[in-house]
Amino acid sequence: MAATQPYASLIPDKLYYRIGEVSRIAGVPSSVLRYWETEFPRIKPQRTDSGQRVYRRKEVELILTIKDLLYEKKFTIKGARQHLKGRVGAAPSVTKQDIARLVRDELRNIRDLLE
Repeated sequence: MAATQPYASLIPDKLYYRIGEVSRIAGVPSSVLRYWETEFPRIKPQRTDSGQRVYRRKEVELILTIKDLLYEKKFTIKGARQHLKGRVGAAPSVTKQDIARLVRDELRNIRDLLE
């Protein structure tokens, strides 16, 4: 399988992964994975006849992405959800000075139009 995700080398090449395996791969408790299922609609593991969760590779990759957003990049759950949807609001790197500069430039443009 081609490595299309940055986490591809961390994930064994299989069709399905049980919650314990995903927990070990991601380095988070299985309770965290169950919580993330409620917060991120794209995580929808299938259930076996005995009721165990089984994840597909794309879900494991998504879980690793979510872990990176939450633990490394310090996103909130809401921010990570928006980031994954592609609707990120103001970037964390935008400062008050940047906003003030944009407002000031826009006001100058308006003043120039009025003159």
